[in-house]
Amino acid sequence: MDMAKGSLHRTTAAAVAAGILLALTGCQGGDREDGAKDGGAAVIAPGRPGEKSRTLSPEQAAKRQPDDSPNAADRAYVQHMVEHHRQAVTMSALAPERASADGVRRLAERISAAQQPEIGAMQKWLARYPAPSGAPAAGHDHGAMPGMATEQQLRQLTEAKGADFDRLFLTLMTAHHEGAVKMAGEALAAGNNGAVEEMANEVVATQTAEIHRMRAMG
Repeated sequence: MDMAKGSLHRTTAAAVAAGILLALTGCQGGDREDGAKDGGAAVIAPGRPGEKSRTLSPEQAAKRQPDDSPNAADRAYVQHMVEHHRQAVTMSALAPERASADGVRRLAERISAAQQPEIGAMQKWLARYPAPSGAPAAGHDHGAMPGMATEQQLRQLTEAKGADFDRLFLTLMTAHHEGAVKMAGEALAAGNNGAVEEMANEVVATQTAEIHRMRAMG
């Protein structure tokens, strides 16, 4: 039997075994809770060491899932990060006409390509999880967000050209990314929502790598 045939047979066997396992879930010998009726759909919940597994109805299994309802830290992070990303995109938009180094232009292009879709995803999240009635809205005080460039720094960047632009862009964007990583870390520590956790982890991974790249370029 050649490798391709062997792989096909193993895949087929695995599929058959999975089908048998699913078929047997309705007749396991573990403890059954009221919602898992004979002949009905059931979910096997493994027991702790030394304990039997439990057979649950889909509804009971859903109730046992951890609650990842968004909390205030989640909402504040997403609202602030939308503004944070927008400034990074604004700064990056200056590079094609003002940067002298190809590396800086390529970096700015990558930042825009990554953060524009993230802004859209975060706005969709905010629409899906609006703040509860009466909850205080997160402010947009740029000074309260770490790494945000000041109005004066943005003017300086807008007026700079060539090597001066490159140096200032790398300095400001490195600080901007460091602030984003700090905000993401705070959200990971205090937040509760799984989707926000994924967004924050992506920010940490992507922007930490770009920080190292910018330091090497500077």
